[in-house]
Amino acid sequence: MTMKKTVWALAVGSALSALPAWAGEIQVAVVGPMTGQLAAIGDQFRNGAQAAVDAINAAGGVNGDTLKLLVEDDQCDPKQAVSVANRLVGEGVLFVDGHACSGASIPASAVYAENGVVMMSPASSNPALTDEAAAKGWTTIMRLYTRDDAQGEFLGPWLAERYKDKKIFVLHDKSPYGQGLATAVKDSFEKAGGKTIGFEGINPGEKDYNALVIKLKDLAPDLVYFGGYHPEAGLILRQAADQGFKLNLMMGDSIASPEFWAVAGPAGEGTMFTFPADPQQRPEAAAAVEAIKAKGFQPEGFTLFAYATIQAFAAGIERAGTAADGTAVAAALKDGKPVDTIIGPVTFDQKGDIVGAKYDINVWHDGKYAKMN
Repeated sequence: MTMKKTVWALAVGSALSALPAWAGEIQVAVVGPMTGQLAAIGDQFRNGAQAAVDAINAAGGVNGDTLKLLVEDDQCDPKQAVSVANRLVGEGVLFVDGHACSGASIPASAVYAENGVVMMSPASSNPALTDEAAAKGWTTIMRLYTRDDAQGEFLGPWLAERYKDKKIFVLHDKSPYGQGLATAVKDSFEKAGGKTIGFEGINPGEKDYNALVIKLKDLAPDLVYFGGYHPEAGLILRQAADQGFKLNLMMGDSIASPEFWAVAGPAGEGTMFTFPADPQQRPEAAAAVEAIKAKGFQPEGFTLFAYATIQAFAAGIERAGTAADGTAVAAALKDGKPVDTIIGPVTFDQKGDIVGAKYDINVWHDGKYAKMN
């Protein structure tokens, strides 16, 4: 080979090696509890994100590039979440649809922020996720979901109106999500004139809550509010029923899954919970709902929020004109203009939170839940 050809070959080789790994293909990851007690939430994440990727690719991709979905399991465990975050950073992923549990999202967010990765949670509601990121100057940490304090502000007056002179006991599972939500609801309820007769944490993962049930039975609260997840809630309800005690329970968004009824059974009858207005009923979600159902999955809970997160990534990349700069994409999403998604138009504030979230009160009846009239 002549010297001129050798130099040309080296130049071409250098140019090719300098091309970003995502050229022609943009990697996005969905991260949640794909295994373990909360795997139902992971199923919602995975199905929602995959449906969005499929729909966007079928429509021509993003700026001519296709999306490739990576699925990672953090089991809602903080250490596992950080490990997953480091692995994704090492693979050059700049867009993460996740995590689910606030206790996993918050520690993982540090890894993403320090590496310019846009992390957008479709489920984590603890205010610290975006509050702490903003305080540290991290601009790529976002959420396409509601905050516990906003949920508390909505529910507190509602409870005070209906249970002002009643006895309410507040439980939580000591997690950033559960305790944070329970505290927000308690504070808002008391601010609105209500009074609680107890505030207590339980140890999640236990198999016997009968001592707690006996205590609640003696106190005879008119309502128990529980910040936690469906495995513990279902078990507490079932063990209360075994003692002949009908526990009137209310929770947050974590029980928007058939898994709750699978654990609680008939003891879950009448259990109430707050959840953002059901996106399945929106006209812009019709095609996505049909496509997901066609694959044998019911798009309940966080499914469509995970879908909308992928849509937000696509919109941000289009606005920024690049998929190689997560900071630029995050800035483009915070420009004050709404992003069209299947859950409706979404606008992000400078912290990375959505503006103007609305809620429904839902109730479980005969194995299904629906908005309370």
